[in-house]
Amino acid sequence: MTEPAHPPPDDASIIARSLTAPEEFAAIFDRHAPHIHRYLARRVGPQHADDLLGETFAAAFRRRGTYRVDRANARPWLYGMATHVVGQHHRDEARRYRLHAVALPDLPVEGPDDRAIASSSARLLRGQVGAALQALAQGDRDVLLLIAWEDLSYDEVAAALDIPVGTVRSRLHRARKQVRDALAPAFEETSHG
Repeated sequence: MTEPAHPPPDDASIIARSLTAPEEFAAIFDRHAPHIHRYLARRVGPQHADDLLGETFAAAFRRRGTYRVDRANARPWLYGMATHVVGQHHRDEARRYRLHAVALPDLPVEGPDDRAIASSSARLLRGQVGAALQALAQGDRDVLLLIAWEDLSYDEVAAALDIPVGTVRSRLHRARKQVRDALAPAFEETSHG
């Protein structure tokens, strides 16, 4: 007779064990790295995602002692870490662009949204979507992208960003309205053109 299979330990148990056996934390990476990498690649492009994935899990490893063990799934916590790492990446990138602009005023500086794409209408819309997302307040953008790209629930976004669910709802509402308003002229042009 075979013994019944035991369910794998939840993330909280693994993180708790990793406090005395740090190598245990590798299981958290194995479980969640593909999801976090996909999110990072969508936020900063594939060329930066690997580095930021490493930064995200290094930060999570350093902060594992603060993990709330009442949360069995660590993915929202990791999305929160990744969101903070992305924010720092964007601040660092903006600082580099400012320095380049001062040091090399004749050279154009290209950002991640300046990549060429095949169709001119798609390029126009992509640029407008990028501009609309860039125009959002950082907190509003983080909520919108975690829900739209990562399909997190309001509760999971609240846990990831350590904010109340009501704040998630208001930020999402505000972000959706601003993006809709910013893209309305492009859709009117397409339907009349």
